[in-house]
Amino acid sequence: MIKSLLIANRGEIAVRIIRSCRDLGIHSVVTYSTADKESLAVKMADEAVCIGPAASSQSYLNWRNIIAAACLKRCDAIHPGVGFLSENADFAKETEEAGLIFIGPRPETIALLGNKIIARNTALSCNLPITPGSTEAVLSLKEALATAKTIGYPIILKAACGGGGRGMRIVTKESQLEQALQIAKKEALAFFGDGTVHMEKYLQNPRHLEIQLLSDGQGTVVHLGERDCTVQKNHQKLFEESPTPVLDEKVRQQMCQDSVNLFIKLGYRGAGTVEYLYDNEHYYFMEVNARLQVEHPVSELVSGIDLIKAQIAIAEGKPLGYTQKDVLLRGHSLECRLNGVTAGVIKKLVFPSGPSVRVDTYLREGSTLSSYYDPLIAKIIVYTQNRDESLAVMKRALQEVCVEGIETNLDQQKLILESTMFRSGRFGTDLYERVCPEEEKKSNG
Repeated sequence: MIKSLLIANRGEIAVRIIRSCRDLGIHSVVTYSTADKESLAVKMADEAVCIGPAASSQSYLNWRNIIAAACLKRCDAIHPGVGFLSENADFAKETEEAGLIFIGPRPETIALLGNKIIARNTALSCNLPITPGSTEAVLSLKEALATAKTIGYPIILKAACGGGGRGMRIVTKESQLEQALQIAKKEALAFFGDGTVHMEKYLQNPRHLEIQLLSDGQGTVVHLGERDCTVQKNHQKLFEESPTPVLDEKVRQQMCQDSVNLFIKLGYRGAGTVEYLYDNEHYYFMEVNARLQVEHPVSELVSGIDLIKAQIAIAEGKPLGYTQKDVLLRGHSLECRLNGVTAGVIKKLVFPSGPSVRVDTYLREGSTLSSYYDPLIAKIIVYTQNRDESLAVMKRALQEVCVEGIETNLDQQKLILESTMFRSGRFGTDLYERVCPEEEKKSNG
């Protein structure tokens, strides 16, 4: 049994984990950088320990300091949260070698899925559809030209060991390929320490869907339905919802079953997400996120399952205790990410409340939104009986938000929510640039 847990993260996810620990009677120890000394997570946790200066490379990415802190505080386990070290196989391995429980997949699973080329081939071996493209690293311009000619332009080059838009280049014609390949490799090496890239057919305006799963590592795997994460700006998600309004029920069932089959093949343990691109009634495997995701509350609300409590129970070696037929997905959930556009001290902060509204945050009036980390201010989540009700409640919720002292994306989120395209439920990844063209121009210089 886990009696004391160290949280190797910050912000709203650290607060979220602390709350689940309290429910379970687990002693919580949160790590923090000098920039987060006055954070809500530090105030809420049973104990807090400083692991370094503001720069994440010296604090939240410094796994040696984190493991040392866990041992010093006599913790039983480490929860990596989201981002930072949550998909770092070496960190997971070192955690276990230190005699601690890592709340997440096995290190070897993380390592396998961290390479997108290996992940694509694993998905292919499970008969999951993948986008046309290379199943090996693209090592030379000659190989790149040959593959691109086979699958046809436009194509996209992707870092094999990264994400978030880094090491990624879209190529629409042959004359662009050489330069794009060089840039993608350099970016991949700079950001992920590995310059390996692969190539896929570029789907120009697909939906971005993902299946949330739980697996106890003892043979039981369940899915919690899909999330639609299509609304994005520069590959960063803005709105997420479940269920998606456009998916045929037969396709939904097949996508979910494919995801379950993949996790069974992997012998997966813990919470994870299989991501897909959906285009012209077809879906294509993209990657596995071997961790919790920022948008997990959407799945929690439609399923009634606390994903963090489930993660902890699985890490303790407990079976799930239920099968797919016991998972009842009801209603509709919609999440809006309120982000800061500028950093600084928040002079006034009012969040929405009332029926059907949940807010996950770590900030209060007087808090500082740091320039060192992700600009997320809060996740505003609504849960109702259907999508129309969720849209109405989210409109009310965003009208109640007030942030002074820094600039936010609130106005853009309101534009998206009120747009005919979003409300119709029929849109692709170009929605932001179509609804907020002026903001898109500014962000692109």
